[in-house]
Amino acid sequence: MHVMAYAPYGADGIIIRVEVDIRRGIPGIDITGLAEGAVREARERVRAAFRNSGFPFPQDRILINLAPAGVRKDGASLDLSLALSVMAASGFISVPENLMALGELELSGRIRPVRGVLAATDAGLRSGIREFIVPAGNAGEAAILASGRFAAAASLKEAVDALMVRHETGALPPPPVLPTPLNPARPPSWGDFSEVRGQGRYKRVLEIAAAGGHNLLVFGPPGAGKTMLARRLPSIMPPLTPEEAVEVTRLHSLAGQIKAEMPETRDPTGVTDPTGEPCLISHPPFRFPHHSASAEGILGGGKTIRPGEISLAHFGVLFLDEAPEFRSNVLQALREPLEDRVITIARAEGQVRLPAEFQLLLAANPCPCGRLGMRSGRDCLCSPEEINRYWRKFGGALLDRVELRVAVGSPELHNRGPEKEETSVEIARRVQRAVEIQRERFKGSLLRRNAQMPPALMDRFCLPTEAAEKALRAGAEKLGFSGRAYHGVLRIARTIADLEGAPAIETVHVLEAIQHRIQGEDPYDIFSP
Repeated sequence: MHVMAYAPYGADGIIIRVEVDIRRGIPGIDITGLAEGAVREARERVRAAFRNSGFPFPQDRILINLAPAGVRKDGASLDLSLALSVMAASGFISVPENLMALGELELSGRIRPVRGVLAATDAGLRSGIREFIVPAGNAGEAAILASGRFAAAASLKEAVDALMVRHETGALPPPPVLPTPLNPARPPSWGDFSEVRGQGRYKRVLEIAAAGGHNLLVFGPPGAGKTMLARRLPSIMPPLTPEEAVEVTRLHSLAGQIKAEMPETRDPTGVTDPTGEPCLISHPPFRFPHHSASAEGILGGGKTIRPGEISLAHFGVLFLDEAPEFRSNVLQALREPLEDRVITIARAEGQVRLPAEFQLLLAANPCPCGRLGMRSGRDCLCSPEEINRYWRKFGGALLDRVELRVAVGSPELHNRGPEKEETSVEIARRVQRAVEIQRERFKGSLLRRNAQMPPALMDRFCLPTEAAEKALRAGAEKLGFSGRAYHGVLRIARTIADLEGAPAIETVHVLEAIQHRIQGEDPYDIFSP
C-alpha cells in the first residue's frame, strides 16, 4: 500500500509516492529517496503523533521510500502521508489507490496547515489522483479545484476516521461546512484617485497602463505624489478571470503567501482566514518590495525553488519605488522576464520555469538628492557624474522596454486642480471596457493585453489611418525611435483607441502615445526615446 504526497518546488512541485515496508528487526525507521532535514525529522514527529493520538506504533523495522528517489525532498508537508502509509502497511487502515495526503504533524497529533495545497490538488488531478486529505486550515484552497473530492482533517485521528468512512461508504466525508472559495472576493482598499488633486497627466498615464498592461516609469521630486498615485493603480484595474485567479492563487500558495487558518479560529464559511483574506485571489496582485530585496527575493530561487516577487506579481503589477536604489543586477535581470513572461532558474539538477507575466511600474527621483528641477529655489547638490551614475543603473535595454514615461512636478498649492476629481470607479469603467475589447481581440491566443502584442500581429490589429501613419513615421524619424520604441508607441496608441472605443488608430491617438513615450518635461532631459 502507498499514499501520494507533494513537495512544493518551482511552479509545479513534485508528486511523491510514499512506499512503506515493515519487516522484523530492531525497531526503527529508515527513510530513503534523498530526504532532506525536515523529512528525516518526520520520523520522531510521526512516532509521537501515533502515541498521543492513541494509535499503536509498529515495533518492527520500517523502511520508507520516497519515489522518485533521485529528486531531493524537503518540507514538513509529507508528515501525514508518512503516518498514513505506515498505518496502511501495518494493516491498521485501508487506503484507496489514488489518495494524496498533505499536512504537518504536531507531537500532539494535530495537523498544521502547509503551503502549496492548491498547487498540490492541481498537480494531483492532472496526474490522475482523485482523492485528497488536507489540513482543516487549508480546506478553502483544496475546495477551489477538488471540491467534493477531499476531506479536511484537524488531527491524525480525524484523518484516520475519514479513511474509515471511505472504506465503509466508498467516498471521503465532506467538510462540515463546504467552502465556497469561488465567491467574488472584495478587492483590497488601495485608496481612490479622487483623493489626489491635480497630476492629471500622471493619472492619464496610469489609466493607459492599467488598460493595456504597459510598463511605466514616473519620475519627479520627493513629495510630488509619485508613490501615492502608484499605490492607487489597483483601484482601477479590472478583476481577474476565474482561470487567472486560480493561477495567481496557486503561485501564492506555493510561496506560502496564503495565510492558512488553524481549526480553532476557522471562519464558519471556510473561505477566509482570521484576517479576512480570501482563499482565492480575485484581484490583480500589486507587489511592492523594498529596495533592499535580494535577487532571489525578486526573481525567485532558494534551496527549494520558490516563486519570487515577479511571479507573485503574475497577472498584476510589480511596483519598484525608489527604483534606482535597487541593486543593478536585480534591475537588469528584469529584462528577460519582461520579454518572455517567464523566468528560467538554472540549477545543477535542471531548469525550473516560473510564470512571470507582470506589469512593471518604476518610480524615481530626478537625482540622488531629489532637488533637480525644483522651483523652490533650493539648488540641486548633485554633480553631473552622480546624476549619470544614478540613472545609469537602469540601463538603456531596460528603459527601452518601458513604453510609458511621465515626469511629475511639485504640486502648486494655490492651484489644486478641479473641484471634483474623477473617482477610481469612473476610470475603472473605461479601463474595463478597453480590457473587454482586448479579451475579444486575443480570444484563443495566449495574449491578454496590447502590451504583449508581437510585431507580427500589429498589421492585423494596429491599423492606423493614413494621416496617423504619416504622423507616426514623422515622429519616429525626428525622435530617432528604435524598432522596439516604434512598436511600443503603436501599442500605446492601440490602447488609447480602445479606451475611446475607436476601431482604428487616429492621429490624435498616435500623438498622445508619442508624448507619453518621449522623455517628459524639462528639466528632466535624461532619457532617449
